Amino acid sequence: MFNKKTIHLIGIGGISMSSIALMLKNMNAKVTGSDIQESDITNNLIKEGITIEYGHHPEMIENADIVVYTAAIHETDSERIAINKYNKTSYERAEFLGLLMKEFKNSLCVSGTHGKSTTTGMLANIFLTANLNPTIQVGAILPEINSNTHIGNHNYFIMEACEYVDSFLHFHPTSAIITNIDNDHLDYFKNLDNIKKSFHKYVGLLPEDGYLVKNNDDKNSNNLEKYTKAHVITYGINNFADYEAKNITCNNLGHYSFDIYHNYKYVTRINLNINGKHNIYNALSAFALSQNYIKDYSLIKKGLEEYHGVGRRFEYLGKFNDALIYDDYAHHPSEIKTTIESVKSVKHNESWAIFQSHTYSRTKEHLDSFANILSEFDHIIIATIYPAREINTFNISEDMLVEKIKEKNKNVIYINDFDKIVNYIKNNVKPNDLVITIGAGPINKVSKKLISLN
Repeated sequence: MFNKKTIHLIGIGGISMSSIALMLKNMNAKVTGSDIQESDITNNLIKEGITIEYGHHPEMIENADIVVYTAAIHETDSERIAINKYNKTSYERAEFLGLLMKEFKNSLCVSGTHGKSTTTGMLANIFLTANLNPTIQVGAILPEINSNTHIGNHNYFIMEACEYVDSFLHFHPTSAIITNIDNDHLDYFKNLDNIKKSFHKYVGLLPEDGYLVKNNDDKNSNNLEKYTKAHVITYGINNFADYEAKNITCNNLGHYSFDIYHNYKYVTRINLNINGKHNIYNALSAFALSQNYIKDYSLIKKGLEEYHGVGRRFEYLGKFNDALIYDDYAHHPSEIKTTIESVKSVKHNESWAIFQSHTYSRTKEHLDSFANILSEFDHIIIATIYPAREINTFNISEDMLVEKIKEKNKNVIYINDFDKIVNYIKNNVKPNDLVITIGAGPINKVSKKLISLN
């Protein structure tokens, strides 16, 4: 379909767009791209033989057969304008990804408000362990492939499917995991009911011979089975489910072990090698879907137990002056709550949270919840809000979050510069403390800088 076509990607440095670029190159397309700035991702693409220019380059559109752009690229962008000027066929990223999915026999998609990347990584590692050589697209770096992308065969496409702006409604899933449904992306959805409706439409895309794997402990996922023709498989801990975790234990590293029961019958015991009780749910869902494609339970078990997480998910980076340094992508109160559970599982003295909220709309919507959950740390540093796609029309500021936290008599400060945050930590952190950067923006630059100072 794309053989020898010239395809230009606007915003090629994004985690999803870079994956699309590699997939297209594997399909023998000529791939070009543009992005605002150089990054590790763009440098890696250039090494793969992909032509990339930085800044705005409308002249690159003239020679393209197809142009793909992300939702973040506004219609007033010079390259978007050039699409109309040269009368080129164009697609928004999600639309085009939907086209790519048609090239695969089985598209296994992981969706949900929280846990998508980790669960996608687990599922991918299971299929890699079983030597099924899947094509993989995940929204983070997977250590097992040292990338967010693996180009495999066309039998299996394992991908993370995001609900934002209804992106996943352009997809063609064969089977789907829904980890959970929660209040997020309210700049687009406005309320939880609209989020649920989007997921209802999504599961309706599944074919009759496909599988929907849903979390029985998540109240917002309760009625998903009403909206799909696919086979429904449930998993959980607290309520009866097709796949249940029982006899749960935790070692001194914060790694959980549990027995899996299928329809009340013992199947196997799983010993995870990543932190956090929430990963029991993620592992259960990956196990439940995998068993429909892989009949040897020992391979599924091996894939889960040899999985060591994806980048920026309670990731241990090293030490600074004998303090433990971590980074976490959490950017929603529910995710930070999970992060705190992981922090508590690690032996340390005092805890330091360096939090960069992601988008003004999310900060406004969850201001009280952010204040409540961050107050569980001993020390809190608030960084400048990362705007992403937004401008601040929400009457929200970092100082408002600081004041909310101060009401709880907590040690909190707002610092508006990453280098100043690094210096503050240098002057105040003690040996055996735990420092964690939290947020989906570039706040991890702080934790990386601290590590580099050793």
